[in-house]
Amino acid sequence: MSVIIRDYLKWAVKMNWNILMRYFLMVLLLSALMACKPAANETKFVATDITGADFSQGFSLTDHTGKLRTLSDFKGKAVALFFGYTHCPDVCPTTMLDLKQTMKLLGPRANEVQVLFVTLDPERDTQAVLAQFVPSFDPRFIGLRGSVEDIAATTKTFKIFASKVQSEGREGYTIDHSAGIYMFDKAGKVRLYIDYGEKPADMASDIKQIL
Repeated sequence: MSVIIRDYLKWAVKMNWNILMRYFLMVLLLSALMACKPAANETKFVATDITGADFSQGFSLTDHTGKLRTLSDFKGKAVALFFGYTHCPDVCPTTMLDLKQTMKLLGPRANEVQVLFVTLDPERDTQAVLAQFVPSFDPRFIGLRGSVEDIAATTKTFKIFASKVQSEGREGYTIDHSAGIYMFDKAGKVRLYIDYGEKPADMASDIKQIL
């Protein structure tokens, strides 16, 4: 083999190797950039994402105006579903105030949201009591009630813990209960479980993402 041919082959091998290395480094760089770039459709919630849960199928209860309501009545709106009772000393009024503030933060988009308050104490929370308590936080809020059996069936469907605790106070008893909020999208699908104490600003941010 002549010196010229040998030198040419060495040059060609070197050039191909350089091209290969440049290509390899470019691929690594692009991979790193893609890893750092958030997915366009990635959704991050502050609340717990329970999309796809099949235990919260619905309810059939009477609202504070005496009208029979089901979850499907509110399709087209996002629904915030909270279980509590009007004699609750702290958790329930605090949550309702947080929901009131959340609606304010949503601005005009608050009209796309329906807050529902389901009583866990139908014996004391009559239609008249709910009609006074629930809309006092926001006229758009709706209170729901049913018989003791209806409420028991509904809490079972939504996996809500509720237990009467006898007390020596004039009220006679309190109710220990789950304090979170279920959030449904406009299609009626459950999406989030909002823990008690989540800040209104965070709730508003989460709700905007599912509207």
